[in-house]
Amino acid sequence: MNDASPLNRYQLAGLGALLAEPARAAILLALMDGSMRPAGELAEIAGVSAATASAHLKRLLEGGLLGLHEQGRHRYYRLANDDVAAWLEAMALPHVALAAPKSAPRDAALCRARTCYRHLAGQMGVALCEAWLQRGWLQAESDGMLLLPAAAEALVCAGWQEAPTQHLLRLRGRACLDWTERRLHLGGPLGVAITSAMLDAGWLRRAQRNRALLPTPDGLRRLAELGVRIDH
Repeated sequence: MNDASPLNRYQLAGLGALLAEPARAAILLALMDGSMRPAGELAEIAGVSAATASAHLKRLLEGGLLGLHEQGRHRYYRLANDDVAAWLEAMALPHVALAAPKSAPRDAALCRARTCYRHLAGQMGVALCEAWLQRGWLQAESDGMLLLPAAAEALVCAGWQEAPTQHLLRLRGRACLDWTERRLHLGGPLGVAITSAMLDAGWLRRAQRNRALLPTPDGLRRLAELGVRIDH
């Protein structure tokens, strides 16, 4: 599934059938943090037997929503690619997320900041995208979004190392529709790199029980200096 091959009505109906099963929805939700997980762990998350999970995983693989990484005798499942993650975030999961109580969509921390596959989403992701567009730090183009030099300078002043920050200028992002906010956040390689840098800098930390990202006090202060403010 990709932008170059738009879905026809039969493919869309097939994807809808895949998402209509609560256990499969739970599996997809668990992988939205960009992780790779074995079948046994996914079976536990989905609340089904190993045999049932195996059947669900087979269908998701055949449907193009999952990828498989084999390492020796071990098999690990992940979302197929960024396009699948973006499609699930924007289109599918709002309608099926209630089927997966372990990742409740109305959890306050999850709505405030979370990973959408591997990039920042939720209120904080939307606030960052909007603030940096308004400041002229992000430039939206027909084929994606670019970080401009003024943003790199501001990030270095905020404590980021210059060399990795300059690397961000060579990456391209994408506008990704946020399903809780119904506005855009920054995805793609640029969004992933910025989120990773925030985690490395200690501005954000990962929650243990779901894909929420928890801003630290220092992170909130520094992000506010960069125009990114959210309600607590």
